[in-house]
Amino acid sequence: MAVMIGVDIGTTSTKVVAFDLQGKALASANNPYALIQSEPDMAEESPEAIFSAVIIGLQRVVAQVAGQSVAGISFSAAMHSVIVMDAQNRPLTRVLTWADNRGAAFAQQLRADGRGAALFAKTGVPVHPMSPLVKLMWLQKTQPAVMAKAAHVIGIKDYVLFRLFGRYVQDYSLANATGLMDIFTMDWDPDALALAGLQPAQLPQLVDTDYQLQGMAPELAATIGVAADTPVVIGASDGVLSNLGVAAITPGTVAVTIGTSGAVRTVVDRPVCDPSGRLFTYYLAPNRWVVGGPVNNGGVVWRWARDTFFAGRDYDQLTAMAAQVPAGADGLLFLPYLGGERAPLWDADARGSFIGLTRQHDQATMLRAVLEGITFNLFAVMQLVAELAGQPKAIQATGGFARSALWRQLLADIFAAPVTIPDSFESSALGAAVLGMQSLGLCASLDAVAAMVGQTHTQQPSADVAVYSELMPIWADCASRLAGAYAAIAGFQRRHPDKNAAIASKD
Repeated sequence: MAVMIGVDIGTTSTKVVAFDLQGKALASANNPYALIQSEPDMAEESPEAIFSAVIIGLQRVVAQVAGQSVAGISFSAAMHSVIVMDAQNRPLTRVLTWADNRGAAFAQQLRADGRGAALFAKTGVPVHPMSPLVKLMWLQKTQPAVMAKAAHVIGIKDYVLFRLFGRYVQDYSLANATGLMDIFTMDWDPDALALAGLQPAQLPQLVDTDYQLQGMAPELAATIGVAADTPVVIGASDGVLSNLGVAAITPGTVAVTIGTSGAVRTVVDRPVCDPSGRLFTYYLAPNRWVVGGPVNNGGVVWRWARDTFFAGRDYDQLTAMAAQVPAGADGLLFLPYLGGERAPLWDADARGSFIGLTRQHDQATMLRAVLEGITFNLFAVMQLVAELAGQPKAIQATGGFARSALWRQLLADIFAAPVTIPDSFESSALGAAVLGMQSLGLCASLDAVAAMVGQTHTQQPSADVAVYSELMPIWADCASRLAGAYAAIAGFQRRHPDKNAAIASKD
């Protein structure tokens, strides 16, 4: 039996999943790595640690499907990463991840002088510190000696593929997310490159998302346990592949993902840019573009709540406590902006808040408010998506949160719509595998995913819709009113850093 392997290089771990040609998961591996945050706004990772996680994951999965033919391997990867390489193809930096906010001042400058709007109209990428364009502007200013030695500027998937094949290639989807590519010409944008201080020769070769590589380094192929001529499909970004992996690739179907971060996305048939600059436009495949908004504050905020209020407790215990609190958390609202925010604010200085706190509120109420605040924020993004692409006809949800009955019900109630949850939680890995199958002629088109995505059930809204429809405008008004204070608070924190607050590493 032939199998297709999907590799999803994520923010905190790499997931490798082997699927049969009907989309059934046969084997999987998940290998974590540290996120390095030893100074304010830093979010870096080790390229070598991630490469090792990919190789070990592939090795384990191939061993689990021994005796079956590996038809191919296809890749998904987190967006917005940057690695600077020297002329000997050695990293000069660690991986700067999407969560690295040190370029905030450069993003603010671009927005203030109008260049940001002009760039957004060509690239479809909101101007924010997440963007590799902004990261590179920051690197040019703060680390000129490093940038003077920059022979190549790449992302984490490019690094992995270089180690495997000795070539620098980047798919249109991840290139699109750099803020350096014109989505109408499908080539590097001269204005963006000038701001980043780069020449086209320093960037990888651009290829479509179904591009195949062959000729893997023999020693690495042997380590993994596959033939060196096993085809590898370059794939796309984890965001657009998550839509594919839940079969949300037709107009009117929206995918909501909550993992470490989160996103709300829908597919349109051509590149369109939100006039307000609040949503991204990312390439998946010909005539399939994903419009949506990412949030910084998904499951990572729930982890913060656990570690802060209930160190040592597991997530099931916490959700059971929160489930005992009535909808609306007794009027306690939570703005989940613990790590700045992308959509809907696009403000790296955004900060979190509890609003409406009284002596009657306890830890369980605060837990409930945290869950509701994360979901309110996602709904705010959904409202923006609906403005640009129309009201959704169906909502597909995925991510680690989908394992929780309380999370699923909150999503259905706050979004006031039925929510379908597929069997597979690893939607980006499945999306990568399906894109690989299509590239290798193992399925007729990407639409074949509809027959591959199982579904546990559809979560129906409850009577609590009325509670949340009353609270949502209040929550949104609080978010709007506090926006003006964020820069001042963040500035104070930078001038008076808590020396004990730096996080050396967190998996």
